[in-house]
Amino acid sequence: MVARVWGCRGSLPTPGESTVRYGGNTTCVEIRCGDRVTMILDAGTGIKRLGDRLDASAEIHVLLTHLHLDHLEGLRFFAPLWRAEGDVHIWGPPSPMHSLQERIARSFSPPLFPVNLGDIPATVAFHDVPEEPWELDGIRILAQAVSHPGSTVGFRLEHGGRSLAFIPDHEPVLGIELATLNPEWISGHALADDVDVLLHDSQFTEDEYPQRVGWGHSSVAHAVGFARKAKAGQLVLFHHDPDRSDAQVDLLAERAAELWGGNGSRAPLAACEGMTIDLS
Repeated sequence: MVARVWGCRGSLPTPGESTVRYGGNTTCVEIRCGDRVTMILDAGTGIKRLGDRLDASAEIHVLLTHLHLDHLEGLRFFAPLWRAEGDVHIWGPPSPMHSLQERIARSFSPPLFPVNLGDIPATVAFHDVPEEPWELDGIRILAQAVSHPGSTVGFRLEHGGRSLAFIPDHEPVLGIELATLNPEWISGHALADDVDVLLHDSQFTEDEYPQRVGWGHSSVAHAVGFARKAKAGQLVLFHHDPDRSDAQVDLLAERAAELWGGNGSRAPLAACEGMTIDLS
């Protein structure tokens, strides 16, 4: 199982000179087993370039953590949707009010977009993520609700004895110290428990977070604390703030390494576009 990052920015795409190294596209991670695409995590603007490279005849599964625009806005420009032979399955968190298809259709309709969802040529199926683990092409998937405004899930993927957790938007603390909580009371803990690689929200610095409590995102200290509590093997800092330059992301990664400490374990990394994580 190999993961490739196509977008790791949060809230708003930010192309420009100051974001060249880490990238300005919003959230999208490709998951491969062997030579085929098995699934895609989130459909931020990073999915546009990925879609241009995909086999038109492949069955594609897009797993959405939630429907905020920075995780969905690339879907309208995802090439497999505009091919008659396209076979796309879209998975997302359930809602008691409207189906997943109805909620996504809002962004595929005027005045936001000139083409309605029902008029795209590909075959598209919509699925609420199940409450229990399920399998796609041999990958075991667990989706669970996490603390973030609106209906939001994180994902845990397991294959060949290796595991990856993807929790790009997450605020596990909300005024409570993680160290004082038992694991069963920590949002997202079951997804990250003893995982090999954890891609986790780290949008804010420690100084920024007190003015943003309840926004649904973590400080770098919360990301490190959550990863340590879950005994994650490798923390990858994700969902970089749109105002964060490459140099500032460097400083955030340095702070994460400082908080992580030594003990022979791997220091946290900051996600960047093009990063490949081989879990095989």
